[in-house]
Amino acid sequence: MRVHAKLRFVYNTGIYTSGVEVKILGLMKTRNLSSITKTFTLFAAVAAISLPNGLTAEQEESNSSSGFLSNLHWQPLHFKGPIEVKDGQVLAGTSGTIQGERIPAPDDDLSNPFSDWWNGKYMLGGEGNFGFDLRKKLSDEGVSFNGNYQGAFFGVVDSEKGSRGFWDEQINFGTELNLGKIVKNEDLEGVVAFASFRYRDSTKDSNPNNFVEAQSMFNPSNWQSGTQFRVLALGAEIGSKNILPIKDMVVLRGGWLQPQKEFVDQPLSKLFLNNAVNSAKGIGGNIPFSSSFSTWGGTLKVKFHETVYIKNGLFMSFPEATSSTNHGLCFQGYGPDTKQNGLFYMGETGYTPIIGTAKLPGKYAFGGYFFGTPANNTESWNGTQDAGQYGFYFQADQMLYREPSTATEAATKTKPDGKSVVSGKSFKSVVEPTKPKLSNEGLSTFNLLSFAPGFAVKNAFPFYFQSGLVYTGLIPGRNEDLAMVSLGYGAYQGDVNPAIDGYTAVIEGGYRFQINGWFYLQPFVQYFSHPSGTGTAGVQNATVLGFLTGLVF
Repeated sequence: MRVHAKLRFVYNTGIYTSGVEVKILGLMKTRNLSSITKTFTLFAAVAAISLPNGLTAEQEESNSSSGFLSNLHWQPLHFKGPIEVKDGQVLAGTSGTIQGERIPAPDDDLSNPFSDWWNGKYMLGGEGNFGFDLRKKLSDEGVSFNGNYQGAFFGVVDSEKGSRGFWDEQINFGTELNLGKIVKNEDLEGVVAFASFRYRDSTKDSNPNNFVEAQSMFNPSNWQSGTQFRVLALGAEIGSKNILPIKDMVVLRGGWLQPQKEFVDQPLSKLFLNNAVNSAKGIGGNIPFSSSFSTWGGTLKVKFHETVYIKNGLFMSFPEATSSTNHGLCFQGYGPDTKQNGLFYMGETGYTPIIGTAKLPGKYAFGGYFFGTPANNTESWNGTQDAGQYGFYFQADQMLYREPSTATEAATKTKPDGKSVVSGKSFKSVVEPTKPKLSNEGLSTFNLLSFAPGFAVKNAFPFYFQSGLVYTGLIPGRNEDLAMVSLGYGAYQGDVNPAIDGYTAVIEGGYRFQINGWFYLQPFVQYFSHPSGTGTAGVQNATVLGFLTGLVF
């Protein structure tokens, strides 16, 4: 290597820079690189980049009263040609030269705005423009927004009325205000105000059940109740967050709420499109219990352990709660006759274990409800009138298998030994693998049983059962895709209504292609056995092929 330079060093103390210790005793002139002068040349290259060309250490000292450069007197380093690297030697602190000129190193860490947006979690998220940057800033300050669009094509292949296609769609959007973040107080981050809204298509051509003719709880689409614009929720939450010994030990919610979002929470069931598995879960076949049922009320959840909780809720009950004419915030309840308003109680206790070394999460819950109908408006099987309907349910959700996790290399935790001046790390340091990050890929199941005593005529389904399996990352290289199958089965109480007897069952399977972080496509197939029971009102079995597409805003 040929480097021509004239250096003048005044040594007062040891200097440590970029992993190289330099100790200089006098005036030296370098022409050939020996085992000793290699170190001096390295330091000269570092100094040449650290200061503008032509600037002396005395000038630098005039702007700073301290620093190692105050001990250095030098003349500019002039490169006569490209630096030749021999024997694998790399001159750290420089970025290389082209025709005698120093050039900056390529910055491989620069992010690609399009890639960040495409691979991000939200279609209206990312960085690089005013809208996206403002959203992120507002979120950091405690004001967040959410939304999604879903559209589905239902191709009725075979049914009582023949074949036809239907397009159904909905859009959801909401906001959340976190008081703790707004006022910069971590103790108040459990205080949150929230609101959510929805619009669903109400046209006749959006309802595949016009051809399938299933009992309403078994509608192929779960978007046919509460159509048009609707206020789903508007309220506040006060939680203990990390103030008490257990995280979120006490959480109180109140306002215009959706009981179905508060109880019988099965996230995996929301992947399916049929109304029975996704929304009603047997309970909705007897009382107004679906995503379209919103009412005034409140819930209190208390954790006795990280894995044990109890939750209670008290709400207003009123007739026609899921009607499309109810756009939300019904302060009177049932406007035509407020005497028919009542109380709706729901309670649940649950156990949420983390099982084994694979840390498989689960949820096991038992709950019950009483849907009050004042003025004895609940007709019983023997003709008497009662004050309400009640029922029970048991839920068992569990991750069954998690694919093995892969260990990754971590940055060295030892101090630099001066051998590498590129990163300050030692080439001799041992790089230990980090603790493996748990894989999200694997097999999970969800299951639910619901019971409603048949004394009430309105309890059309005294027994209901559903079960499903979901595998995340089934196909190698498609780690975010979901393969799924589910079964929903409901038995009628035919002794009350002989026209609707026997049972209805639905099997649905699908595969969700996660195109990117915020866009997915999900082909699916549904098969309905006895869509309206086996009684005199029974219709032929039906098959539906279709696809779901979704965008997360």
